[in-house]
Amino acid sequence: MTGEADQQSVPPDGAAYWSIETDDLLRSLETSPSGLAASEAASRLAKFGRNTPASKSSASAMVMFARQFRSPLVLILIFAASVSAFVGEGQEAAIIGAIVLASCILSFTQEYGASRATEALKQRISRKAIVLRDGVECSIAAEDIVPGDVIRLSAGNLIPADGIILDARDFNVSEALLTGETFPAVKTPGRSGPEASLSQRTNAVFTGTSVRSGTATVLAAATGARTEFASIAAALERKIPETGFARGIRQFGYLMTEIMLAIVILVFFANLMLHRPLIESLLFSLALAVGLTPELLPAIISVTLARGARAMAANGVIVRRLDAIENLGSMDLLCTDKTGTLTEGVIHLDGWLDVDANPSADILLWARLNATLQTGLKNPLDEAIAAAPGEGASFAAFTKVDEIPYDFIRKRLSVVVRSKDAGDLLITKGAVQNVLQTCGSVCTARGLEPLDATHRAAIDDKFRRWSADGYRVLGVAIRRFENRKAFSRKDEIELAFAGFLLFLDPPKKGVKETLAELAHRGIAVKIISGDNRYVAAHLAQAVGLRADRIMTGEALSKLTKSALFAGVQHTDLFVEIDPNQKERIVQALRSRGHVVGYLGDGINDAPALHEADIGISVDTAVDVAREAADIILLKQDLGVLVRGVDDGRKTFANTMKYISITTSANFGNMISMAIASLFLPFLPLLATQILLNNFLSDVPSLAIAGDNVDPDQLRRPRHWDIRFVRRFMISFGLVSSLFDFATFAFLLFVAHATAAAFQTGWFVESLLTELAIVLIVRTHRAFWTSRPSPLLAWLTLAVGVVAIIIPYLPFAAWFGFVPLPLPVLAGLVAITALYVLASEATKRWFFGQESRQSHRRRAGQLIDGELKPHVAYPRS
Repeated sequence: MTGEADQQSVPPDGAAYWSIETDDLLRSLETSPSGLAASEAASRLAKFGRNTPASKSSASAMVMFARQFRSPLVLILIFAASVSAFVGEGQEAAIIGAIVLASCILSFTQEYGASRATEALKQRISRKAIVLRDGVECSIAAEDIVPGDVIRLSAGNLIPADGIILDARDFNVSEALLTGETFPAVKTPGRSGPEASLSQRTNAVFTGTSVRSGTATVLAAATGARTEFASIAAALERKIPETGFARGIRQFGYLMTEIMLAIVILVFFANLMLHRPLIESLLFSLALAVGLTPELLPAIISVTLARGARAMAANGVIVRRLDAIENLGSMDLLCTDKTGTLTEGVIHLDGWLDVDANPSADILLWARLNATLQTGLKNPLDEAIAAAPGEGASFAAFTKVDEIPYDFIRKRLSVVVRSKDAGDLLITKGAVQNVLQTCGSVCTARGLEPLDATHRAAIDDKFRRWSADGYRVLGVAIRRFENRKAFSRKDEIELAFAGFLLFLDPPKKGVKETLAELAHRGIAVKIISGDNRYVAAHLAQAVGLRADRIMTGEALSKLTKSALFAGVQHTDLFVEIDPNQKERIVQALRSRGHVVGYLGDGINDAPALHEADIGISVDTAVDVAREAADIILLKQDLGVLVRGVDDGRKTFANTMKYISITTSANFGNMISMAIASLFLPFLPLLATQILLNNFLSDVPSLAIAGDNVDPDQLRRPRHWDIRFVRRFMISFGLVSSLFDFATFAFLLFVAHATAAAFQTGWFVESLLTELAIVLIVRTHRAFWTSRPSPLLAWLTLAVGVVAIIIPYLPFAAWFGFVPLPLPVLAGLVAITALYVLASEATKRWFFGQESRQSHRRRAGQLIDGELKPHVAYPRS
């Protein structure tokens, strides 16, 4: 079966595979309706490669290392080293080069480690597909599908390869990803014209599209880079909206750039006016700019996010998109269905009753035939029916004739069975009202009776009563036919309503406490469910949620966009919701300023998962829901999500720590140096000393990603605020500058230091204060009451020791350092101690002010008794 291996993914004569007769295509691909042999599939996998679109592969270690040198800051330093070498300052050029290399190695090790960790996490979520191998159905990784494979598809699957349909039943596919068409396309076996566009190929399916309803068997004709998806992948990639955190980082970069340009231009020209050497002035100005900027920020963010992702994975939360971690920490509203999250998710069939509410063996038999013989979308209700106690011997008397698969419009499923004595029996099961729509009569103890208003009222009364008691109620109807081969939706008419199925899915143990934990963290919960209002209200009361503010799908459909915008804020339960309405609800909630998380695992949840700020699904969800989600829960448990929220907030807090630490210390020091350079007869620090200071002060920051976070920083959703960063930088920068000037005065007027001694003394004091500020601003509490992580503490201590002893080391002269007298060193340590006390007092004042302003803002945002949250950003 390998004679035409090179042509296996291309039909004869170069014709389009969708225009060829099925038998001809099977021969061309050297396969059969029973699929490939496992050995042949392995051979083709080696020949054609894995079934993944051609994409940018993960960067190699060398590429990632080279990428570190593309940073504008690194390029500035390389330029400075080149200038030094050109004018004969070889030693200075070598020192700058060594510092650049060390910084890039540090950044590379962090980014490379984060990248490998992220790849390892991605491997934990792999998509599966059902194929025929050696004539037997088996589950394989979607990446292992090859041309010639025969694939089984059902509702909820993402289609893993391009191919043609061998057989199908009520098969509808959502092709919006490729065609932009909103409504699902009906797919059937047959042929399409050679020139047919994607949307006109009614016999073909394409990679990346999703099955909305029905079942099909598909012959894979093209995989990997040969698919339609791969050919236009660049244009189809879903534009990931910029998160609030990413926007904040970008704004922070603009702020730093503005300050850098101002410092470079001002200091450079000021030094030239003071008749300082041109090269020395240029290097000093560039070093000041580099010293101000937290150049390790990209690496710190990468390692912080990767560490957060690993911590979340250990707690049962897999992150598909690292940026989503920040959104998870900022989430203030969670929308969820109830099944499996608020309830046990293990549904039990508690009753099989006729229309008079009496137990009925016939109802159980018909329900079990319907549930076990259907081949479409699997669901917990069918599993509960199959697992229900009862006699199963009578199954042998029935054979399956046909089925009409479930879809989300009809909300019912029909199976036709045949028995020797009674002909064909159509059994329909589904939502009570949807089943009643197909009925013209009722099965009673007296026989068949017309479905009149009295019977309808009695059925509706039972339905409401059982629903109010927390039961999920389905209806069962039947109709007998003469024997025939095929049935369709048109046959779902004039059925006889036979009875009810009662399912119980009790509230999950501990969910009430979990919801209280979410509320304690500032996260409200709203239920969005297709179930009826009575079941949803009963559950809400049981788990401690409000049950009096309800909006039905019918009411929602009548609302304008602005009316829905106003109504969602005052609604806690969205019930009897159609799939397409979920996205509207999430969109309206985001428009109200909420950072919305949506937890869903079904086919109809995909649009809402896309629309939410943070899409959350579970490992057992259908393909299309998992692919739409940003976060995957390995266990369908809100407790897992609570831990994920905490990890997200820790990640946000530690990233903000680095920004706060570097901006507060660096801003003050650089401003002090810029001013001092205008009045001193020598440069306050040499360019190499500035770069060494910046490098050493960054070393402890590498441990920020794993630092401990105070519990009070996890209590509320946190958002990026560039104005806060600016206020923080100025407040603490001014304190830093004040003590810098005190150091200048001490060195000039008390110690009478020479230029080299002044530069050495200030280097020591500057580095010590930058290390001290790490321990102070990492917490909102008094720094001695909040324990840093061991690695952060030890690195800070080690660099502090280096700062004190570096003037006395043999290579100190390379950097222009000279030994300091012990009284001078003691004076510098004393100034540092005073700086610590002043910074701690400033921190208390600053965060006290921020707290009062926050309370005033929150009070001003209270609208109609509810808190209007932070600004929401538009979703692409």
